[in-house]
Amino acid sequence: MAEENKKEEFKVSGDEILKKVKEIIKEGNARRIIIKNEKDEVLMEIPLTFAVVGTVFAPVLAAIGALAALVTNCTLVVEKK
Repeated sequence: MAEENKKEEFKVSGDEILKKVKEIIKEGNARRIIIKNEKDEVLMEIPLTFAVVGTVFAPVLAAIGALAALVTNCTLVVEKK
């Protein structure tokens, strides 16, 4: 039987994105985070298989911070194991 991923969606404002992404990563059960704008267009897709290595993930957090400055509201789609 194929493994089924659960998906959760969170509506967040631009200034909450980075905080919420860090919270999701800390929980440790997410496989992928997708950030979408108000038009439901994918702005960024983050596979969390490499998130275990902190030095590799730091630039991704910086990119999310820059993205947060550009959007007012967005949706975080979290695929969980």
